[in-house]
Amino acid sequence: MTDTIVRSRRLGAIGCVVGLIALVAAVLPHWVLPVIDPPPPIDKVIVDVGHRVKDRLVARIKGVAYQAPVRETSWTDRLHQHLPVAAVSLGLLAIILGVFGQLFREERHVTAMATTLGGCAIAVQLSFVLMGVLVVLALLYFIGDFLALF
Repeated sequence: MTDTIVRSRRLGAIGCVVGLIALVAAVLPHWVLPVIDPPPPIDKVIVDVGHRVKDRLVARIKGVAYQAPVRETSWTDRLHQHLPVAAVSLGLLAIILGVFGQLFREERHVTAMATTLGGCAIAVQLSFVLMGVLVVLALLYFIGDFLALF
């Protein structure tokens, strides 16, 4: 008679839940929050920047230190600041839980899913950073080509 060994799934299952939360935290600020709370129109941003530049110049001419007005941050701005850090942290935690689940000989598919979800959350964050770097490099190349530097 063969006895089947029932393997634990505790660390792997916790890692899967944490990895899924990390993936949601990685995707939320880039695709969901702009739909819920759209950014201000570009003309309003340009006018605000113009007023701030004018106020700085007036303060410099008068010889006083410029005091920037206190701007109240919205809840979406706070989420934009904190969710990327939370996504990477939770992604690392999911990977750690998946590795420990593998070390404690839990079921492989559950631990693999935990590490994959954590890795995907970190990859989403890194992909947005790399896209930003590529855009900056493309702009620098365009400006350099325009000025005949390259």
